[in-house]
Amino acid sequence: MTHSTPALDTVAAIETPEHIHFTHRIAGPPRRAMAWLVDGLVKGSVLAILYMLLPQSSEDAEAAASGLMMVFIFFLEWGYNVLFETAWNGKTPGKAALQLRVVKESGGPITIVDSIVRNLLRAADFLPMLYAVGVVVSSSDRWFRRIGDMVAGTMVIVETHTRLKAPLVISPKPTEQELAPVPRRPPLSHEELNTIEYFLRRSEYLGPGRTEELANIIAPMIARRMELPPMDPARMLALVYHRARLE
Repeated sequence: MTHSTPALDTVAAIETPEHIHFTHRIAGPPRRAMAWLVDGLVKGSVLAILYMLLPQSSEDAEAAASGLMMVFIFFLEWGYNVLFETAWNGKTPGKAALQLRVVKESGGPITIVDSIVRNLLRAADFLPMLYAVGVVVSSSDRWFRRIGDMVAGTMVIVETHTRLKAPLVISPKPTEQELAPVPRRPPLSHEELNTIEYFLRRSEYLGPGRTEELANIIAPMIARRMELPPMDPARMLALVYHRARLE
């Protein structure tokens, strides 16, 4: 019997407090290294453009330009990741190019504090040089977390965008009155939307009792998060899905 070599990307199974199970594909060191290189190219390009825009017509101007460049380098090095990870749902340009995202260990989105902590500790990961400590620590961790991730309670996952070929049709078609209380951009993760889609597709083959039972597993949590009025749980999930993916 032959055994395939395990990939350096693994899977983390997470159970929410509502006992809903999600799986995340964890990004391995090679993929994260590629994202780091892309981000390095982006930062290098920004610095090159800034350098060309600074006046250098005299020695004084060159000295001032060098001082400003040092300031730019400092803020770019320490603010780049925090800015993008906070504003772009855990992604930087490099992570987006490699389909990666930083999330909490619970699977939820990170906060600005999480991003600051994990990025400040990159200094420890860099020691003694070229991220030697970070490589050793992440390689020995089952979720490939570096020191910053462990302290911040975060991990880097691979985002998959697999969609079923047949379009999902909500029947009966949602009315404007039904959709009014539902946010136009429901605060749901990719995994939650996939779970709702799977439920809606399966509900066509389930009896009313089983459909209601399954809907009640996830619907109350989403209703509380969005402060939705009382409504049929299965219909509520259909309306939320319609807002998120069909509009």
